[in-house]
Amino acid sequence: MFRFSFLLAIGMSAYWMILSGYFKPLLLSLGALSVLIVVGLINRMKIADEETVPYLHSIKMMSYFTWLFREIAKANMDVIKAVLAPSIDVTPGMLTIKAAHKTDIGKTVFANSITLTPGTVSVAAMGDDIIVHALLSNHVSKSDFDIMAEQSAWSVSDRLQPEEEV
Repeated sequence: MFRFSFLLAIGMSAYWMILSGYFKPLLLSLGALSVLIVVGLINRMKIADEETVPYLHSIKMMSYFTWLFREIAKANMDVIKAVLAPSIDVTPGMLTIKAAHKTDIGKTVFANSITLTPGTVSVAAMGDDIIVHALLSNHVSKSDFDIMAEQSAWSVSDRLQPEEEV
């Protein structure tokens, strides 16, 4: 727990200093006091863990975001082609996808990644299911989301449950 509290304090301090841009003694001491109060409250609530302090996954997340931005660009091109085609090829539909992630942050990153991808929106997440609205339902299948599930799980050091456990 000390490790997570220390990382949280360092991360919040750096974030505060970058955003404020002020290095006057009074402002630095007030910023330090704010960080200590927040870290103290988090420790008192006993919620300092990997999900509260995501800084341990920063390098993996940056790699994941690079991959995700490439996928967003590809999906953007598909949506543009479908919308600008002479005969509009938009076939909206809903499908349910299994989120085999074991942690809440893994499921959240996966669902948000689906929403960020043009042409798809995570409508609801219930248990291990994510309901997805797809603009081009004839181009989207459940297996298309398997790579995204694996990548998002890797980025937060989550493990996917085998199919029979989901």
